[in-house]
Amino acid sequence: MLTLQQVVGITLASVVLIAVPGPSVMFVVGRALSHGRGNALASVAGNAIGCYLVGAAIAVGLGPLLQRSETLFRVVKWVGILYLFWLGIQAIRHAGPLAEDAENGRTGHQPARAAIRTGVIVGLTNPKTFVLYTAIVPQFLNRAVGNTTVQMLVLGVVPLVIGLITDTGWALAAGRARTWLAKSPRRVTTIGRIGGASIIGVGLSVVATGDHR
Repeated sequence: MLTLQQVVGITLASVVLIAVPGPSVMFVVGRALSHGRGNALASVAGNAIGCYLVGAAIAVGLGPLLQRSETLFRVVKWVGILYLFWLGIQAIRHAGPLAEDAENGRTGHQPARAAIRTGVIVGLTNPKTFVLYTAIVPQFLNRAVGNTTVQMLVLGVVPLVIGLITDTGWALAAGRARTWLAKSPRRVTTIGRIGGASIIGVGLSVVATGDHR
């Protein structure tokens, strides 16, 4: 049974970590600017799924494996970086006048299922997710109660919900900005390219974090 102290503690720690814009926020904003609000919201859902899958994997034993294997950690990190680069380049290449789609809240040329899948991959390879579930969540486990795996799975829902709320806010704000800009075909093309560049920037920011866990 989780205590109120555990829940409050993990909530405060998660807010502090998640409130600082990182790869997930930049990714969501980039998707909103490149593809529109609906695509960004689907990406938020996918990102949340990917993040929680990381937490679940760590809860059942992947965390210690990643700590011991420098190679595995680097592989996971660079898969995510290369994927972000690819997404950014694609967004820049396909930026175009989608004013009608943006005004109607549609996702442009990418279906929601594809956006969710993209979000899952980004969530799975986001270094911040690994930090959260390997360094933050375990600090609030009550080992005296036992069943730490279940505790981690339950506590992991807290940052998941906080991330969903904050990322949704960013997606809606960026989507609204894109809708306004979409009144001009030239402006929406430009903002789409900016969105793609911002996604590439996410990848560069992850590179800059180094290989520290």
